[in-house]
Parts: sequence; C-alpha cells; structure tokens
Amino acid sequence: MAARILIADDEPNILMSLEFLLRDAGYDVVTATDGQQALDQALHDMPDLLLLDVMMPRVSGWEVCQRLRALPQAASLRIIMLSAKGREVEVNKGLAMGADAYITKPFAIADVLRQVQQQLAAGSAAG
Repeated sequence: MAARILIADDEPNILMSLEFLLRDAGYDVVTATDGQQALDQALHDMPDLLLLDVMMPRVSGWEVCQRLRALPQAASLRIIMLSAKGREVEVNKGLAMGADAYITKPFAIADVLRQVQQQLAAGSAAG
C-alpha cells in the first residue's frame, strides 16, 4: 500500500507541483490550503507524512505541528516543514516543535522527494 502524504500549503503553484511530483512517485496524496484544513484532514485520516508550510491562513504551520505532536494517534506521523523562513532560528524552532525535517523555499523538487523518502523510511523503521 502506498504511503499517504498530506501536503499543506496556501501557495497553489507549490501545492500543485508537490502533489503532481508525489503522485507520480506513487504516493497517495491529499492536500490542504490552510492550517485548519491540515489539522482536520490529519485527524480525519492520519497520513504517514505531512509536508507542512509554516506561514498559512487560519492556523500556522507551527501550531499545526505542535497540536499534532500532542496527540498520541499522531506519534508515528512524520512532519517536514516547508518555509521561506530559512534562518537558523526558524529551522531550530521547527525542529524543537516536533518537525522531523525542515526544507527552505525555494527548494529543488529532487531534494523534497529525497527527504520524503528518508522520512518515510525512518518512520517505518521506528514503527
């Protein structure tokens, strides 16, 4: 069974590009365009991995990450944060809030795919 990936980003071009890339790579992909949708979607059908934009409407990626990490049912969820905020302090904040990885925008698609594969492998090894 293909790994289920939730992509949460309010930028339509990034969302469509990542969705196409990951579907093409064989993953089951669902999307959300704001933080509240991401939370709702994750709680409805917990994905294996969440690609999570930091700056989103309604609920920030920071808060989505923090809320999901507080839930026992999300313990095995791998979270990769995506952000144009790439200073060391933001990266450290994301990792401290529970993200498994942090990718700075703009990013190379190959780097995202590689990180997704690494995180899913780490998640299946841990679980």
